[in-house]
Amino acid sequence: MAFWAGGSPSIVDYFPSEDFYRCGYCKNELGSRSNGMWAHSMTVQDYQDLIDRGWRRSGKYVYKPVMNQTCCPQYTIRCRPLQFQPSKSHKKVLKKMLKFLAKGEIPKGSCKDEPMDSTVDDAVAGDFALINKLDIQCDLKTLSDDLKESLESEGKNSKKEEPHELLQSQDFAGEKLGSGEPSHSVKVHTVPKPGKGADLSKPPCRKAKEIRKERRRLKLLQQNPAGGQDGFQAQGQPPSLFPAKANSNQPKALEDLIFESLPENASHKLEVRLVPVSFEDPEFKSSFSQSFSLYVKYQVAIHQDPPDECGKTEFTRFLCTSPLEAETPPNGPDCGYGSFHQQYWLDGKIIAVGVIDILPNCVSSVYLYYDPDYSFLSLGVYSALREIAFTRQLHEKTSQLSYYYMGFYIHSCPKMKYKGQYRPSDLLCPETYVWVPIEQCLPSLENSKYCRFNQDPEAVDEDRSTEPDRLQVFHKRAIMPYGVYKKHQKDPSEEAAVLQYASLVGQKCSERMLLLRH
Repeated sequence: MAFWAGGSPSIVDYFPSEDFYRCGYCKNELGSRSNGMWAHSMTVQDYQDLIDRGWRRSGKYVYKPVMNQTCCPQYTIRCRPLQFQPSKSHKKVLKKMLKFLAKGEIPKGSCKDEPMDSTVDDAVAGDFALINKLDIQCDLKTLSDDLKESLESEGKNSKKEEPHELLQSQDFAGEKLGSGEPSHSVKVHTVPKPGKGADLSKPPCRKAKEIRKERRRLKLLQQNPAGGQDGFQAQGQPPSLFPAKANSNQPKALEDLIFESLPENASHKLEVRLVPVSFEDPEFKSSFSQSFSLYVKYQVAIHQDPPDECGKTEFTRFLCTSPLEAETPPNGPDCGYGSFHQQYWLDGKIIAVGVIDILPNCVSSVYLYYDPDYSFLSLGVYSALREIAFTRQLHEKTSQLSYYYMGFYIHSCPKMKYKGQYRPSDLLCPETYVWVPIEQCLPSLENSKYCRFNQDPEAVDEDRSTEPDRLQVFHKRAIMPYGVYKKHQKDPSEEAAVLQYASLVGQKCSERMLLLRH
């Protein structure tokens, strides 16, 4: 079992969908349907592969919507931070924050915020009873002891280092996003600035000045196909629609907008701290009470939840408990991989917390809760932009970590469509699990809630389950292939559930993860 040499394997209990539940998006009482599994533990690579197949976690519960049956199909969406350019509305949010920090200026009028995946708990609301039941029934200690005994016989146990806390400070423009060291310029490939507008299926708006320059360029190219006049070049490459701007006219990078210099006598100080989700971490433990109070205030004010439903048990289960095993490989980011709280401290007080997972290929946004008293700062948008910039920073050390996953895009739900404004972005095809630019998906979504985005009719899921007998099972303190396990089982319904699990997690994960059978 060499694939577990780096630590403990993922251990999951699978629960096939048996019923329809109330949808947290359209409020249909019997419209939502998903398959789920309780993850006793999970490696970051396994979770990366699972979210690339449409899975998503809420606490230790990992679920996958039944896309062609659920009332509001939920498509995994990812942004490409290396090519990201903030829109005009994004820049307004960043400038608003800078003005508030510098001068204490509070914008006039109400401001509608867009919290990143603030309804993740609604998405699995119908499974709450099941989750609560599982949390009570699953004896992780006994399970861990059994697994430890099994693995120790093969010498596969290893210790992991605790990731250290990172600090992001807003009171110094030259600081890196995740440390107090002087910043180095982030090298990113920029693309033309996208247009702004609610209709995402239309091409970006363009300024009249740019259109005139394009016409002039095309006219010059007709007169002199070799190019070279008036600063235009066309030497062996297809002509660019937009001439290159002088350096002084280049749009500001996202980092420049976030970390613009503040005066020495600034009215406020903002710090962003990255804290591992672990009660063994002193920073996480010392800030827990304040973070919990903020969560209750947010849930009651923004989601109108009754206070008695916002207890410490619920808060801990969904936002302070993660199945992800922290990993700190030498070629990974300095903070390591795992689950984190990104705490926004304003003048020594937490005003927002972004719950994120740092995985081998991405930063995945889990949830955001913030102080409603600071809604005028559009903290949902601001935190998403900070997380995009943070992904770019992590990419500098870990090149494969280059995406920002924003959870689910639900085209039929207006309050979830805003995620499509973070361009460029891709949606995951629910049948072949390939990424397709969102612009190519929107026309199809206008016609049908459920769509296969991959236009190749011959394309199939490349990681589909082809050898289910190789699936790994953990049964009676022993690890064995499913091909061996099934010889002693006679229940046909169990085989159907195992095969369904294999088809949903894919061949790679089915061979690495341990499926618990009782």
